[in-house]
Amino acid sequence: MAQVPTIIFLLCTVKDVMSSSSHWKPTWPAYKVPVVLPQSTLNLDKPRFDAEPKLEVVSPCGPECHKRSRLPTYEEVKDYLSYETLFSNGSLTETEVGIYILSSSSDGSQSRSRTKRQIYGYDSRFSIFGKDFLLNYPFSTSVKLSTGCTGTLVAEKHVLTAAHCIHDGKSYVKGAQKLRVGFLKPKLKDGSRGANITRSKMPEKMKFQWIRVKRTHVPKGWIKGNANDIGMDYDYALLELKKPHKRKFMKIGVSPPARHLPGGRIHFSGYDNDRPGNLVYRFCDVKDETYDLLYQQCDAQPGASGSGVYVRMWKRQHHKWERKIIGIFSGHQWVDMNGTPQDFNVAVRITPLKYAQICYWIKGNYLDCREG
Repeated sequence: MAQVPTIIFLLCTVKDVMSSSSHWKPTWPAYKVPVVLPQSTLNLDKPRFDAEPKLEVVSPCGPECHKRSRLPTYEEVKDYLSYETLFSNGSLTETEVGIYILSSSSDGSQSRSRTKRQIYGYDSRFSIFGKDFLLNYPFSTSVKLSTGCTGTLVAEKHVLTAAHCIHDGKSYVKGAQKLRVGFLKPKLKDGSRGANITRSKMPEKMKFQWIRVKRTHVPKGWIKGNANDIGMDYDYALLELKKPHKRKFMKIGVSPPARHLPGGRIHFSGYDNDRPGNLVYRFCDVKDETYDLLYQQCDAQPGASGSGVYVRMWKRQHHKWERKIIGIFSGHQWVDMNGTPQDFNVAVRITPLKYAQICYWIKGNYLDCREG
């Protein structure tokens, strides 16, 4: 295993496995995924938990701004991928990481005033009603955080969400120590224990069942940068639940280039604040991209932040279609497009390095994280 000496994410290149005979079906590419491993862990003072929860992030740095930014050095990337871990008892640690690439022989803020409305023309969101949809995949992977955001089930005990739902870049938000994750379930009627006692066409009443969070990982790139040029690139966090949720989850995957996405579209579901208690699904085209971000105009409201952005593509090795989370919905940006302000909603892409980090947080073994 060799440590990467220079700018590493340029080395994490994609092997395009889409042959001329399979152009008719979008196929998951095979990526060379690096290894992100903990090097040392330091105990920190207990946080204050005094920040107000933010349900959206606003940044003026758009696609061209990000594309003009200089590439980070190896040491800077190591610093950004180092992370804090918050435990349910309030204790806090900071972990420094090393970044490696396996050799071929190896086995293994400033904001613009605007109304808080992120709807573009006709509102194209769909509220999902009825337990036949809400309790079935992929909608059943969407969960609600007690801080007001959305998250997505990515393993038996893990939830992926946005970092700003937990930490505002300076301090952990109120409620982060006793963070809970809510799962929509049918509301039982008169002790019926879930029996189907009515055939009414009215939507069934649903309620949230909550599970406490055991620990939370937040990358230092977010804590150091917040919503500035680098901060939004690292607006993601992973939550570990105190017990398994027993639902089907959606795996994470490395984000392909936008031109390889089916129809150039992405999908996500979240708990938008303007539709309380409803899970809201949407899909839309990707308008632009940088190495770390996807710019789109999916209709969304505060509360949808932290939703897992996913696509469905053909998995050649398994000979089947698979949905994977390729990003995390972060928030809103005003972008100066040739002197004209234009607004976008932004998702953080899961790059090879972020995949390696998040996968290690879930699995605890880099050998289980070699396939992006």
